[in-house]
Amino acid sequence: MRERQREDGRPRHSAHFHHEGHAVGRTSTLRAGVLGANDGLLSTAGLLVGVASASAARSVLVVAGVAALVSGAASMAIGEYGSVSSQRDAEEADLAMEAAELRDGPHAELRELTAIYERRGLDRDLAHVVAEALMEHDALGAHARDELGLDPTDLSRPLAAAVTSAVSFTIGALVPLLVVLLVPGEARFAALICSALLGLAALGALGARLGGASVLRASLRVMLGGAAAMALTAAVGRIFDVAVS
Repeated sequence: MRERQREDGRPRHSAHFHHEGHAVGRTSTLRAGVLGANDGLLSTAGLLVGVASASAARSVLVVAGVAALVSGAASMAIGEYGSVSSQRDAEEADLAMEAAELRDGPHAELRELTAIYERRGLDRDLAHVVAEALMEHDALGAHARDELGLDPTDLSRPLAAAVTSAVSFTIGALVPLLVVLLVPGEARFAALICSALLGLAALGALGARLGGASVLRASLRVMLGGAAAMALTAAVGRIFDVAVS
């Protein structure tokens, strides 16, 4: 039913509408950002913990940290770009196939969309009316959203994902690198571990907060995984305990 209009042409009850901020629309950017920062922090901290366990001097740690930051950020960017590009290619291929099917068999596509709405709970007549109206408005958009689960106006963005991953990895990797530069030798090893665990907990909490999940569970999960990873690299460093001047 169409809403009654005010004199200015706007719906009478438009002031009561509100925007609901769901987490689903942020998932791709959130995933790339949190994953990049988490990887940058943990991989660089783990490497430095391992090198520090081998009694390496600060200069060696700084070189290792900078190399880990640069190579890791580049690797994240390239990997994310390739992965999201493949996803974008698949999305575009699906849209092209759907467009061809709409062009060659519009009646069959109308029946298909009607069946989708029937499975969602509409009766056959109403499902047919809705499908027909949506196809007249935007046939490809209707099939993309309800048949393929795609939004043609919001496809995957490889470059944005690559930049997000590289920048977030760099931010995460800077934490242990700054610890190496600022903390004196005797306290450096413990400071690396503590800063990494605190940073991982913060990233877990941030990701959970933005994604609407349990903050405590996410923080503990990331912290335990990080602690296990750093314990392994520390053990490797102890095995090759060689002082480096």
